[in-house]
Amino acid sequence: MQSNTYSPTAIFGSHTRYVVPLFQRPYVWNRDEQWEPLWQDVRSVAERLLEPQAVTAPPAPHFLGAVVLDQQSIPTGYIAVRRVIDGQQRLTTLQLLLDAVRRAVQAHGFPADEPALRILVRNEAQIAGDASEIFKVWPTDRDRDGFRAAMGEDEVPGQEDSPLVRAHGFFFEEITRWALDDGEGVPGGSPQERLNALVRTVRDHLRLVVIDLEPGDNAQVIFETLNHRGSPLLAADLIKNLLFQVAEQQGADVERLYRDHWAPLDGDRWREEVSQGRRKRPRIDMFFQAWLTMRLRREVLQDRLFVEFRELLATGGTTAAALMEEVAADARVYQGMVDAPYDSVEGLFHYRVVRALDTAVVAPLQLWLMRWDGSDMPEEQRHLALGALESWIVRRSLCRATVKDINRLVVVLLRAVHEAGPAQAGKAVRRELERQTASSRYWIDDDQLRTILRTAPLYRQLTRPRMRMLLEAVEDTLRGPWGEGQPCPRQLTVEHVMPQQWDEHWGEDVLGDPEAEQAREDHVHVLGNLTLVNDRLNPALSNRPWTDETTAARGINGKGKRSLLLEHSTLKLNALLAVGHEKEWTEADIDRRTEELIDHIVRIWPRPEQEGPGTAVVTENTAVGEGHGASGRNAAAVDHHGKYRGLWRWLRDQEQSRIPMGFSKVAEVAGVPLPDSAYNHMPHWYSYEGSALCRAIRDAGWRATKVDLDARTVCFVRSDPEG
Repeated sequence: MQSNTYSPTAIFGSHTRYVVPLFQRPYVWNRDEQWEPLWQDVRSVAERLLEPQAVTAPPAPHFLGAVVLDQQSIPTGYIAVRRVIDGQQRLTTLQLLLDAVRRAVQAHGFPADEPALRILVRNEAQIAGDASEIFKVWPTDRDRDGFRAAMGEDEVPGQEDSPLVRAHGFFFEEITRWALDDGEGVPGGSPQERLNALVRTVRDHLRLVVIDLEPGDNAQVIFETLNHRGSPLLAADLIKNLLFQVAEQQGADVERLYRDHWAPLDGDRWREEVSQGRRKRPRIDMFFQAWLTMRLRREVLQDRLFVEFRELLATGGTTAAALMEEVAADARVYQGMVDAPYDSVEGLFHYRVVRALDTAVVAPLQLWLMRWDGSDMPEEQRHLALGALESWIVRRSLCRATVKDINRLVVVLLRAVHEAGPAQAGKAVRRELERQTASSRYWIDDDQLRTILRTAPLYRQLTRPRMRMLLEAVEDTLRGPWGEGQPCPRQLTVEHVMPQQWDEHWGEDVLGDPEAEQAREDHVHVLGNLTLVNDRLNPALSNRPWTDETTAARGINGKGKRSLLLEHSTLKLNALLAVGHEKEWTEADIDRRTEELIDHIVRIWPRPEQEGPGTAVVTENTAVGEGHGASGRNAAAVDHHGKYRGLWRWLRDQEQSRIPMGFSKVAEVAGVPLPDSAYNHMPHWYSYEGSALCRAIRDAGWRATKVDLDARTVCFVRSDPEG
C-alpha cells in the first residue's frame, strides 16, 4: 500500500467517486463529538488566514486524519471509482462541510469562490452514468436518501431528521453566523473576505492522509489493524520524548531533569480522563493546551499541541531544560487551581466557573493569573480579574447568552494582561470586558439580568449543577460575616417550594380557571420558588401542603412543608422562607422572593456601570421597548416599519393582555423566518439594542416574557394593559 498526504482539492478536484461498501455502518457522527470540534478547527485556520501576518507566514495545515481506499477497475472514459475501506465518516463529513461552505458563499461571498468549491462536491452531469454519479462520495445504502437531501438541489421528502441533513444544516448555520458577525467576535474583514478565507482553508489548508491499497493487499486485515484499540500516545508523551531528546543533545543531565521536574507528570492523576463538555480528555493534555495558549497568547487547537510545542522549543530562544522547568512549575500551579479550597476566591472561581458552569476554556487566563506570586501581582488584582471574569460568565449563562466565543475572548484577555503586566492585571481584565460590545461578548448589565430572571423558568433552563451553584452562592451571602463561617454544603438537591405537581394539594383556589392555572404553572420553575435541601429531606417534602393545618385537613400524616424546613434545614435560605411566610406561599410571595434573590445575584456578581454609545444598556422598560434607559414613557403602540412589521401589526390588533405562542407561530405571524439567535439566545427577545424583533414587539406595545428556548415558546404580555 502507498501513503500520501493530500488536500481536499487534490482528493476531490478530479472526476472521482468514493463509494462506501454496503456492509459498512451508517453515518453516526454527531454535533458534540465531531461536527462542532471540526468546525472550530476549520474556523480557527480561516481566522489565522485573516490575520495580516498570514501573507508572509501562512498557518500550518490542519490534519483531519486518515482514509484507506481501494482502487476499482473501471473502463476508460468513465468516472474513476475508489472503494472506501476506512474513513467513510470523515470523507462524508468533509463533503457536507464543503457543500455548506459553497452554499454560504453562494449567498454571501465573492462570485468566483462558488465555482471553486462546486468542482469539489460535484462531478459534471454530462459524464455521469446516472444521477448518483454527480456526487463525489456515495454512502452506504441506508444513508443515500439523507445524503441526496443534504447535498442535492432537489428536495427528498422524509429526511428532515437524517444526521447527514442535520450535519449540513449545522455547518451552514455556523458558517453563515460567523461570516455575518458584525461585532468583535470575528477578525476584521467583510463577509466576502471572511468566506474567501474559509474557501482557501477548506480547499488548501486541510490535509488527509490517504492510504491507497495495491493489488494483493488484504483490505479486511488492514482495516482491522488500523482500528485495533491499543493504548494511544498522548500529546504529552510526544512532548516529553522531544524535550528529553533535545535536552540530551544540549548536554543536560536528563536523569536529574526527570527526577526534579517531569516525574510528577507521569503519575496516574495527570493521565486521568477529565470531562470537558460532553467529551473526556486526559488532564495532562488539557494542561498543555492551556499552557501553550497562555504562553503563545493565541488559540491552540487540541490536535496541534505537539506541533506548537515543537515550534516553541525551536524558536523560543530557550533550552529544553529551562522550558521543562517552566512547564513543571506551571503544572504545579495548574494542579493548585483544581485543589484550591472552597473558602478562597480562587477555589470558588474554579468550583463555579470550571466545574458548575463547565467552562474549562478559561484555564489559560486562570493559569496566567495564578502563576505570579504576591511580589509581582497583588492579591487584590488577581481577585479583581477572577471576579470580573466570573461575573461575565455567570451573567451570560443565566441569560442563556452564547459563550461560544469565550475561547477567543480569553486570548484577547491574555494579550491585555500581558501588556498591562501582573501589577495591573485585574484592572486590565475588567477594562477589557467592559469595552466588549459584540453580542457574543457583551457583559450583561443589571437591568437586562433582572428582566430575564424575573420570569425565566430557571429550573428547566439550567443544569442541576448550575442551579445548585446559584443557590449555594446566595446561601453563602446570607450567612454573612458574623456567622460561624462554614460555607453552604455542596451536592444538595434543588427543591420546589410550590411543588411541580401543585394541582394535588396546592390548586383548589385556581382549578377551573385556565388563566389562573397558567399563572401558577408559570411560577413553579422561576428562581423565587426554588431552594436547597439535602437528599433525605427532599422526598419527605414532596407535594405536601405548606402549613400544618392544611396538611392535617387533607388527612396527610406529619407536618406541612414549612415546619419540616424550619425543623430540619440549617440553611438561611429556608429559615427566611419559613419565618417570613407562616400562613401561605403564593405567586405574589414567589415574585417578591425572586426580586430578593436577584438583588443578591447582582451583588455577588457585580458589573461596573457603563454608559455611552455602543453599549447594550437594557432596563426593564427597555425590554418592553423604551430604549436607552428611558423611563416613564407610555408603552402604547407606535408606528413601525421594520422587518417584523407583520408581527407588530398582529400584536397591535390583539385584545387580550397575555398571548403564549410557539416560535413557529411567531414566524408565521411575522411573515419572515426568525433569526438563529432567536432560537439560541434569550437576550434576543429581551434586549432592545440590535434586536429588530424586540423593537417590533416594543412598538406594538407588548413585551416578551417566559421565553423557553428548549420548548421554543414565548409569552407576550401587554406593556400597558390599562391602555
